[in-house]
Amino acid sequence: MADDPEEGMLSWDESVFRDEHVFEIDYVPETFKHREGQTQGLTYALRPAVRGSRPLNVMVRGPPGTGKTTAIQKLFDEVGAQTSDVRTIRVNCQVNATRYSVFSRLFEGTFDYEPPSSGISFKKLFGQIAEKLVEEDKVLVVALDDINYLFYENEASDTLYSLLRAHEEYPGAKIGVVVVSSDPALDVIDELDSRVQSVFRPEDVYFPVYDQPEIVDILDERVKRGFNDGVIGRDTLEYVADLTADSGDLRVGIDLLRRAGLNAEMRASRTVERQDVEDAYEKSKYINLSRSLSGLTGTERTLLEVIAHHDGEQAGDVYEAFHEETELGYTRYSEIVNKLDQLGLIDADYAEVDGRGRSRSLSLSYEKDAVLERLE
Repeated sequence: MADDPEEGMLSWDESVFRDEHVFEIDYVPETFKHREGQTQGLTYALRPAVRGSRPLNVMVRGPPGTGKTTAIQKLFDEVGAQTSDVRTIRVNCQVNATRYSVFSRLFEGTFDYEPPSSGISFKKLFGQIAEKLVEEDKVLVVALDDINYLFYENEASDTLYSLLRAHEEYPGAKIGVVVVSSDPALDVIDELDSRVQSVFRPEDVYFPVYDQPEIVDILDERVKRGFNDGVIGRDTLEYVADLTADSGDLRVGIDLLRRAGLNAEMRASRTVERQDVEDAYEKSKYINLSRSLSGLTGTERTLLEVIAHHDGEQAGDVYEAFHEETELGYTRYSEIVNKLDQLGLIDADYAEVDGRGRSRSLSLSYEKDAVLERLE
């Protein structure tokens, strides 16, 4: 064998990546492009907090992968750099989908240790957070990220009510709420109890889907930071941007770049070619599916699996198969069907059935094999 590897081929200890971390989903980019208006809206709402007053409440809306979480993380970092009198806590509601677990995260963010796992009532948990705020004279800004998950569990109104009325029970407690929803079909205000609607009058900040030129611009920035020079050509990058624009989700494009880079390395190539992208797309296009599945409980996964095997059948027939596996009642079944429908994992469509009136048929929103493969 020759000493120098063939031109254009990687040796085993080389990489196409300068910094692979740049292509991870939770990476916060240094330059945050095409979101100036949204950032201004958020800054306007939080400015009173920096002056020691209660901030305005904000509702942030927009489809997945439009920069909502990044905007909030950037802003919270800036507030932290400005003053130590504001405590900012972001709660991921996909993971913390009940009022109690949201407040457990707030407790942890306030005291830097987790609350005792059992035996502490919600009232006491909440009281300790509020008293600490008053005692330290700090303003608390809470971001409920993906609050749509609280709605799927019917916990949103109670959670917001507690946060918004805190100052009545604990005079001097100053709490502002940033509500983030990534479910375009959910009308947040409409779905809240009237008792919450009367006190929740948020500023509205909307994050639209990025258009193709914006996607090219943002992905190009990631390419410069994440890949070595010359790894990916302009044509290939534009192809990635086209696929990303089709999906409407920037995260698809970022994941696509990472997987295409890994595919190039598998071939020991110094450059990412169109074929690497095509091969990667089979996985990357399901990034939302994987993300939705990761938040499901065991029972919810079981039902999705049952639906996969009874795709397009009537809700009653699917229930019988589900009941056989879990012995759960129809009410719980119906709740889970609604949640899977709201998550966009299934379509529950009403149809006229001969002799039976209206009935729902349940079908998967994704290809059956893709769902089953990811459920394993």
